[in-house]
Amino acid sequence: MSTREQALWTRTRLGRCGPPLDLLTARFDKHVYAPHAHDEYTIGVCVGGSELIDYRGGHIRTGPGSIVVLAPGEMHTGGPGTTTDGYAYRALYAAPTLLTEGAGLPHFREPLLDDPELAAALLSAHSELSVCPDPLETESRLPWLLTALACRHSTARVPTCVIPGAEAVARAVRDRLADELVAPPSLADLAADLGLSRYQLLRAFRATMGVPPYAWLAQYRVGRARGLLESGLRPSEVAALVGFADQAHLTRWFRRVLGVTPAAYRNSVQDAHR
Repeated sequence: MSTREQALWTRTRLGRCGPPLDLLTARFDKHVYAPHAHDEYTIGVCVGGSELIDYRGGHIRTGPGSIVVLAPGEMHTGGPGTTTDGYAYRALYAAPTLLTEGAGLPHFREPLLDDPELAAALLSAHSELSVCPDPLETESRLPWLLTALACRHSTARVPTCVIPGAEAVARAVRDRLADELVAPPSLADLAADLGLSRYQLLRAFRATMGVPPYAWLAQYRVGRARGLLESGLRPSEVAALVGFADQAHLTRWFRRVLGVTPAAYRNSVQDAHR
């Protein structure tokens, strides 16, 4: 495969011991897919060029920013939409249950969707999870976005509702995540313990805390990391102790929360102590 014909698969999980979910980042000039189908929903966002997809007896032509949703079991092909530009896209392969939390199985009458806000959110999640496929982040972000996709563009509708006892739910989830920060439980397990769907748990947590569970836990981990760095431990040691996948994962969140790298922070507080 040439440098212009690239496909990268990343596998992440929905929770530490949860089911897998595959992410694809592809860039092709000439590649044409043979007719095939997937067991999952194929949800893709075009990021460059144009792809021509044969689907349900017709043709779909993508453009940058367009979302494509292909149903499980539906035969389709794909190839360059022009002879010059090729096509590039990011896709995820979601089990039907991920789009049915709180609703019935969705049917998308139109496979090609124009929703810039949702496309941007899907691309952001896909990009970040492809680099660091954190299970809790995957479980916090993708089911939420897929439910939004089903609600906005399919026959399924999740009713807007207030979750009874949302603050108590959020506190219970927060405390479990803090207690088990190195190996946090899955949101599906937490939701089952509380008698809720995962979507209801996410809704209650976001409404109360203002951020999804993975973001809250990352900030909590950064707080714990600060104390360990101040004690003299190296960032590579601290990352594992507070539950980050590696030093790069720690650095990404440390900079987001505090604006500096863990190494720079450690050096500054060590200099102050001296």
